[in-house]
Parts: sequence; structure tokens; C-alpha cells
Amino acid sequence: MQLLDINLGAVVDWSRAQFALTAIYHWLFVPLTLGLGVLVAWMETRYVRSGDEFWKRTARFWMRLFGINFAIGVATGLILEFEFGTNWSNYSYFVGDIFGAPLAIEGIMAFFMESTFIAVMFFGWDRVSKKFHLAATWLTAIGANLSALWILVANAWMQYPAGMRFNPETARNEMVDFWAVLFSPVAMNKFFHTVTSAFVLSAVFVVGVSAWYLLRNREHRLARKSIKMASVFGLVSSVFVMWTGDGSAVQVARYQPMKLAAMEDLQQGQSRAPLTLVPGIQVPGMLSVLAHHAPEAYVVGIDDLTQGNPERGLLSGEEKIARGRQAIETFAAFRAAQKAGDRTAADSIARLFDPTTEQGRAFHDDCFRYFGYGYLETPEQTVPPVPLVFWSFRVMVGLGIWFVVLFVWMLVLERRERTEHRRWLLHLALWSILLAYIASQAGWIVAELGRQPWTIQDLLPTVAAVSRIDAASVQVTFWLFAALFTALLIAEIGIMTRQIRKGPED
Repeated sequence: MQLLDINLGAVVDWSRAQFALTAIYHWLFVPLTLGLGVLVAWMETRYVRSGDEFWKRTARFWMRLFGINFAIGVATGLILEFEFGTNWSNYSYFVGDIFGAPLAIEGIMAFFMESTFIAVMFFGWDRVSKKFHLAATWLTAIGANLSALWILVANAWMQYPAGMRFNPETARNEMVDFWAVLFSPVAMNKFFHTVTSAFVLSAVFVVGVSAWYLLRNREHRLARKSIKMASVFGLVSSVFVMWTGDGSAVQVARYQPMKLAAMEDLQQGQSRAPLTLVPGIQVPGMLSVLAHHAPEAYVVGIDDLTQGNPERGLLSGEEKIARGRQAIETFAAFRAAQKAGDRTAADSIARLFDPTTEQGRAFHDDCFRYFGYGYLETPEQTVPPVPLVFWSFRVMVGLGIWFVVLFVWMLVLERRERTEHRRWLLHLALWSILLAYIASQAGWIVAELGRQPWTIQDLLPTVAAVSRIDAASVQVTFWLFAALFTALLIAEIGIMTRQIRKGPED
């Protein structure tokens, strides 16, 4: 039994590491695709409306960079989806009816949509009319963002499971309300926050590449027009990022209080909770405002969630574990009655899992909502890696503020026609491309590590979701993927830099 537990722990650790590796590499390509497609469509719209060949040349240049990034992003995304079946088969079985639906829609509708029109976008310049080509470009950009919608809906459901019902007959969670899954507050907020943050990254990328041209005294008009357009796009997107970030804080406080406590390293819950800018510097009451829109509100801390706080109606971690085990034992009793052919006992227990009855609702509130806790050993297992989540959040927010400053600065200088004379700022803009990717990755670290140990919040921890396979096989594929994705990243950087040095075609 000891050896089995050790091996299972290794499988969980390596499976998480492999999924994290794949997700990190995949997200290096996705955000640029989401935003750059919109910018290219905007540029081509300027060409169609004005007839100025400059805008056609500009759109085609940025379109080439979009296409390189798009192709490699698809390859990494496909591997991510396969990992659900290979490394996380218990998860896939437990929630496949729900989680699979958004992914299926993404593949059938959005991915085929963008894949179809991207061919017209790249090869149809001299083969179709201007307006048809413009429509294909916009549909490609829209399709890419619709793909993101369905994937983020699936991810949001893992953070806040809604619109489902557990079926003891099949031992699976089944979707009962598609619209509750699609339009849950977490799903909609996550979509707009993630997509607009991708728009910010894309805007920084265009500004940075354009700054490189000005530093090399090349393509002045293309660079300056691109900086102006991307800065407006990035500034507007930044406003939406801040707005949806405020919504995220409220939802995290409501549905994932442990994540919020980790983000702020808040051990003891308190009213008028301060927001920590960096250790030693705090804004009194600001965390209560962000989390509950009330300066006097109580913000739950890590100790409240692990040790309990009866005054606030918060159960201890041990109590949640006990209730989760009771839910698991009730389900085991159902399976035993079913196996023994005792239909009366099985039907009686099955009614406990029916949320449409008063008895079922009571069982859900008392026990089943803590189902996943039954697989844990100690309350401390519910605490995510606090230092990493804490600092990742500050990196994300701090760099987001810098990007706003950068966009405003660039617009002011461009209005005064002095952009190319601020070479130090152009160097900063160029290096900000790297900072944008760091900020983007930091955001996902907060979102995903902040909810550990859960694959589905409160319902399924990683230890119960992982496939029962040998850890060595996961280790081998981890290093194979690491080598493959690193090679793809090096290849993309090489191709992109060659195309940038080459510049737009005449």
C-alpha cells in the first residue's frame, strides 16, 4: 500500500508537470493569435475603405507573423486535449459529458471556421474581391476568439462547476443546463479578461516590433502607423482588462476564497483587509473593497478555511474531509446495493443524489458539495503554493500598469511626431514584448496554481483525477514534449525574426 501511494504521488506530480509544460508553451502562441488577427483585420479594413496600398502592404506584413504563430499554436493545442484522455482519464470519465461539450463545439464550429477562412486570408488576395477577402480576414479573427470562448468556458466550469447533476448510475456528472455552463458569471468574466489581456499582449508586440524598425531607421510610416493603431487597441483593451479583473476578484472571493487568500498571503481573515502592494507596503481596506466592494467587509484567510471559523459559518478542513468521505461512502453503499440486486435500497440512496428533491438538496448542501475533500488526508492539502501565487499576481498587475503607461506615452509622442527621437523608450518598448509574455504566463499561474489541489473545485482533486499509469511513462513523454516544444519555440522565434528583418514586401 505504501509503494502504491508513492507511485500514485509520482504520477500526479509528473502528470501535473507535463500538463503545465504543455499549457505554458501553448499559451506562448495563443494570445498573439487572438489579438494580432483583430489588428490585421482592422488594417485591412483601412485598406478597403481608403484604397491606399500602404495599408494593404502593412496588413500583409503583420498577417505573415500571424500565420507563423497560428500554425505552431495549433500543434501544441492538440496535444493538450489528448492529455485529458492519457494522463487524466478519471477526470475525463467523471465530467466528460460536461467538459467535452465546449471542446466539441470549439472543434466543430470555431476551429473549422478559422481554418477554412485562413486559406482565403493568405492566398486569396488576387483571387477574390476586396470585400470578400476582408470578410475572410475578419471571420478568421472572430473564429480564433470563438475558439478561445469555448476552451475558456470549459476551464471556467472547472473553477465553478454549474449546470450539472451527479448520476450515481453512471458515476458521472452530467450536464442538465447548457446555458448555465456557458453563461456562468465565471465563464463570461474569464473569457473577456483572458481575451482582452491577449489583445494587450498583441498590442505590445506590434509596438515593440515597430520600435525596432524605428531604431533601425527603417519603415518609418509603417512603424509609426502601427504604433498608433496598436497603442489605441492596447489602451482600450487594458481598460477592459482592469474592469474584468475587478469582476474576477469578486468571483474568486465568492467561489474560490482559498485562491484569494493565497494571492494576498492572508493567513488570518479580517475586516477592512488591506491590499498588499509588496511586503511592507499595504493599502488599508482595499482588499475588502476589491473582493466585496465594501471597505468593512470580512475577507476570509487561509486559517479560516483550514481550521474553520464558526462565527463566520466556515467549516474546518477536517469537517469538510469528513463530510466528503460520507458522500463517498454513500455512493459506495449505492454501488453495493446495486451489485447485490437490492433495487429498493439502491433507489432510496439514489434519491439522495437528486437535487430536485428536498432530501437531495439537503444531502448536497451537507455532504456532496464536499465530495472531493473525501480524497484528501489533511486540511493543509487544500492550500496552494502561496509564495508563487502571491508574487505571480503582483508581476501580472505591475506589468499591466506599465503597459498602460507605455501605450499612453507612445500615443502622446506619436501625436507630437517625436516617437523616433526617444530611442531609450523605443528600447523599452522592444523589451516590453518579453514582459508581456511574462505577465500573460503569470496570470495563468495565479488562475491554475491558485486553485490547487482541485481539477474541479471542491469535487475532484488531482489525486483522484489522474490516470492509474506508470510514472515512468509520464516522465518519458514529459521530456519528449519538452524537447519538441522547445524546438518549435526556437523555430518560431527564428522564422519570426527573419521575417521581421526582411520587412514588408513591396
